[in-house]
Amino acid sequence: MKKLFLFFISFCILLLFGCSKDFLKRYEKRIIGTWRISDINRIGIGGSSNLPFTSGTFTFHDDGSLEYINSANTIFKGTWQIDKKVMDDQTYRSLQITAVDFNNQQVLSEYYDNIIFTSTNHFKAEINSNFQTYITHFRR
Repeated sequence: MKKLFLFFISFCILLLFGCSKDFLKRYEKRIIGTWRISDINRIGIGGSSNLPFTSGTFTFHDDGSLEYINSANTIFKGTWQIDKKVMDDQTYRSLQITAVDFNNQQVLSEYYDNIIFTSTNHFKAEINSNFQTYITHFRR
């Protein structure tokens, strides 16, 4: 019985140290790095989408700054911020992104109502707009 117990404890320790610890990090630390938009799902009825970010690559820096490169290779510089909200015993994290192309004075901004990390290399950002919900998938 002792050998089985020691084997079980050893297995648990190896499992704990062998797995990624990303789920223990704050969202502000997990988002740091380069992400691309891999897909956008639209749920609901009516209207057309006027989303400012439909493709491209984001680089989130730990100082709250970001760089966004769209599909036409235009470089935008800006900021990002994650806020934590608790409503009805549920925790939500919103993401605000603002990016500016200083050459053309074009400003892009989006407020994601909720972001959820599904793995180390994937998170979903949700926008609720009237009768529609847009879910943007970001991947490393």
